[in-house]
Formats: sequence, C-alpha cells, structure tokens
Amino acid sequence: MNLIERLKQIGPGAMVAAAFIGPGTVTTATVTGADHGFVLLWAVAFSILSVIVLQEFSARLGIVSGEGLGEALRKEFSNPIIKFIAVFLVVGAIGVGAAAFETGNILGGAMGLATITGVSEQIWGPVIGLIALAILWTGKYELVEKVLIGLVALMSVSFVATALILRPDMGEIMAGLFAPSLPEGEGLTLVIALIGTTVVPYNLFLHASSVQDKWQGTENLNAARFDTIFSIIVGGIITLAIVITSAAVIHGTGMEVADAGDMAVQLEPTLGRWAKWFFAIGLFGAGFSSAATAPLAGAYATAGALGWKRDLKSTKFRAVLLIILLIGVIGSAMGADPVQLIIFAQAVNGILLPISAVFLLYVMNNTEKLGEYTNGTFANIIGGIIVAITIIIGIMELMAVFGG
Repeated sequence: MNLIERLKQIGPGAMVAAAFIGPGTVTTATVTGADHGFVLLWAVAFSILSVIVLQEFSARLGIVSGEGLGEALRKEFSNPIIKFIAVFLVVGAIGVGAAAFETGNILGGAMGLATITGVSEQIWGPVIGLIALAILWTGKYELVEKVLIGLVALMSVSFVATALILRPDMGEIMAGLFAPSLPEGEGLTLVIALIGTTVVPYNLFLHASSVQDKWQGTENLNAARFDTIFSIIVGGIITLAIVITSAAVIHGTGMEVADAGDMAVQLEPTLGRWAKWFFAIGLFGAGFSSAATAPLAGAYATAGALGWKRDLKSTKFRAVLLIILLIGVIGSAMGADPVQLIIFAQAVNGILLPISAVFLLYVMNNTEKLGEYTNGTFANIIGGIIVAITIIIGIMELMAVFGG
C-alpha cells in the first residue's frame, strides 16, 4: 500500500488528534511559550510520544480482541470487589476528566466569541453549552462539527506558517526539546497541563471502539498503526508550533496572556490586523466542536465500562452526557479567569491519566485476550516508563497543591 492509499485510510487516529487540538491545547501551549519560552518543548515531545504509544495499545486491543477498553476491563477481573474498584476508578477518571475538559472547551469557545462581540464569557459559556446539548440531543452534529474543524485547521496552518516565518533560534528549540528542565513557579503545572491536554484518558476508550468500525481483522494492524502515528505527529507539530510562536513573539515582552486577544498576538507576523479575528473564530470552532463531542466521548467510554447500551437515545447514556455538559456550563458561568480555568482542567486530566494508562497496560498483557499480539518486552518497558512518569508528575502536583 503506497502513501496516498494509506492517507485515504486515515480515520480514528485523526479523531484522536482533533480531540487534543482544542482550546485547552491552544491556551496551555500559548501560556507555556509566553511564560517560559522554549524551555518546556520537551514536555510537548514527551506528550506526543506518550499518546502515540498508548493509543497504539488501544487500537491494537480493539482490533485484536473486538472489545473496547471499558468492556475489556469489565471482563478482566473475576473477583467482584476488584472488578468494582477497577470500574469505579476508570469511570471516575473518565467522568471527571471529560467534565474538566468540557469546562475548558466551553470556555475556549466563549473566549473566541467574547473577543469578537465584547460580550462576557459568562454569558457565552452557557449559550454554547445549551446549543451543544441541543445538537447532541438530535444527533445531527456531524455537519456542524466538520465546518468548525475546518476553522480549527485553518488556524492551525497559520501557527505552523508563523513558526516557519519567524525563524526562531534552532539552538534554543533543540535545547528545549532535548535538555529537559523545570522552571520555578508554575512550570510543573504547565508540564502536567501539556500532558493532560494531549493524552486524553477517554480517547483511549474511544479509540479501541472506533477502530472496530474502520477495520476488522489483525491484517489491518499496520494500517491502524500508520493512522495513529501519522495523525498524532501532525497534531504534535501543531502544538509545538503554538509554543514556538508564543515563545518567539510574546516571551520576554512582559505581556500577560489573559484572553484570546492576547493569544492572537502571536499570529500578527503573518496575519497582521486580522490576527485577532482569525484566532478568535478558530478558537470558537475548537471550543464548540469539542463541547459537542467531549460529552459524547465521555458517555461512550462510561457506557462501555459499565456494560450499558451504547446508544445516543438510551436514558443512561443521555444522563452521563447531560451531567458532563452541565458541569461544563456551570464551570463556564462561575466568572473565574478563563485562561487559568482551562489550564487547571488540563492539569486535572494529567493527574487522572495514570489511572487509565495503568489499566490499559495491564490489559495489554492478557495473552488469553490478545494472544500473540500482547505487549512484548520493549512495548512494556516504554509503556511502563510513560505510566511511571505520569504517576510521578501527578504525585508532585498533588504535593504542590496540598503542601502550599
């Protein structure tokens, strides 16, 4: 199969990449570059490596076993107490993570509209949430989502083009990528936020299910791997470009990133006076499309873990969807700093990530379920290192929060 044919097969991996290129990623990456320059590029690189490894595990599980991650975990443990604890932890991680993401998604879209209209995010947030609920309730969200993803794609191209035009110092970029360091202050929170906005726990569950709709049979594993790796690398390049443009344009100026207008400054080298409008519309597109899909993703993942019917018209399914949306709406209407709330949401997700990752790594070593396609030694070492690092970072964040 040549490259063109492989690109035509792109599917579930692109969905995963689209999920993490939302307002949370744009905001967190912008603040990271503005506050610390190129220093934390290594955290983005680690995040991309992590999501490639973990999503490959998830895709392989779905294709080989024919089960989603939630279903696999439900069947993994025979002891009822252990099974209950496992399902409780996973559903808790996914539910809290999706709800935290939803707050950031709605706020991101609201920030975009506030920049254009001058109306407060506290007003636009609930409006976006209610519109997203209406679209999900009817099930006719695909066309709207495609249009909004197109707007996000245009904004993303602008970031990559700006990063190339600025010609930043390659020595500083290489140092940021390959010489890890942790700046004082909010450096740790931003590292966790970068990981949390890229490696999304509910994506691990969604991916295992969505690949089954695209491919059947282990002969398609290579196609699924290409889809995963290619799509996520493209998403990673966009995230790196945002950090680089922010570092090159904003860092060192003393400017504080407080809203979408501030973040749009980094696009001025290519878009001039249109930067603010272009960025705001793209941020709205990223926020609204994610606000419509994150509750759906969380509901699918929770339903799979609990053994419920995965149907948009199911009462239980809709209940999970509604709870996640309501939390996002309430969070967006609280009147807090939208940028800080979005970064906090990503940090929460970064802390919850190890729970899902540990269970995924455990299932990937079940020879009865996966046979010859279980993890080998190298895959377990890499996966174990990623899980260990996410656990350590999460513990450090908890210590920082409760210690001071």
